[in-house]
Amino acid sequence: MSDRTLDARRVADQLADRIAGRPDVFIVLGSGLGGIERTVRDAVVVPFAQLPGMPSASVRGHMGRFVAGRIGSAAVLMASGRFHAYEGHGMESVALPVRVAACLGASTFVVTNAAGGIREDLLPGDLVVLEDHLNLMFRNPLVGPVVEGETRFPDMSAPYDAGLRSLAEAVARDVGIPLARGVYAAVLGPSYETAAEVRMLSRLGADLVGMSTVPEVIVARALGLRCLALSMVTNRAAGLSEAPLSHEEVLEVGRRSAGRLAELVSGVIHEVGRQALDGPERGAK
Repeated sequence: MSDRTLDARRVADQLADRIAGRPDVFIVLGSGLGGIERTVRDAVVVPFAQLPGMPSASVRGHMGRFVAGRIGSAAVLMASGRFHAYEGHGMESVALPVRVAACLGASTFVVTNAAGGIREDLLPGDLVVLEDHLNLMFRNPLVGPVVEGETRFPDMSAPYDAGLRSLAEAVARDVGIPLARGVYAAVLGPSYETAAEVRMLSRLGADLVGMSTVPEVIVARALGLRCLALSMVTNRAAGLSEAPLSHEEVLEVGRRSAGRLAELVSGVIHEVGRQALDGPERGAK
């Protein structure tokens, strides 16, 4: 058994002692999106600092805690805050919360992020459901010994579940929230991109750019979790706006627009829970 397996299991065992039952859905909240916590019913909050083996979340806008409870009929585990490679964390730390959630039994992964808009029609405050991504971090969290329960060579031809994406689009239509589709480019950071780099990303097929999400999704797919990723556009990427880029802008747009993202995430998870109850297992004796 690898050290990474032991680390995830150790944290999961500690967390299991603090929460009730196993989660169906694991959710990761991006920069400035911690307000989504308020959608969780019967919430139990466990700071990362209270779980030996968990790193600290050091970026402003990331609370650094797990929140367990229910959204609709679905049991959820939420990571309010994440770890980034640009903080100096190794990929094993970046992916640790996903592995912990899988150890606890989660089968669906909903990940959110704040992103820069590259495509011309994507403006601050817009929401985007990811269809695909480009890993331009040039790092992969699966490098090293195979972690127990993970596929050595996971198929990444469709990392984002088409059924969950269709579900998100249906929920968005029902509640009147515009939801675009897009391709996300993950870069290492922490510096923002140059205008020339943004032009390159556009030519490579990226609609959005950010510094997270992709390592977590790679591990989730290696574990067999269904993945849904939702981006909030918090700024126009470099060279597309006269305003200088700043983390303050990211947080401010997140505060203004997080309510719509919370409504969308909550609606999707309500429906995931309902579908699970209506599935073939229901009523089976």
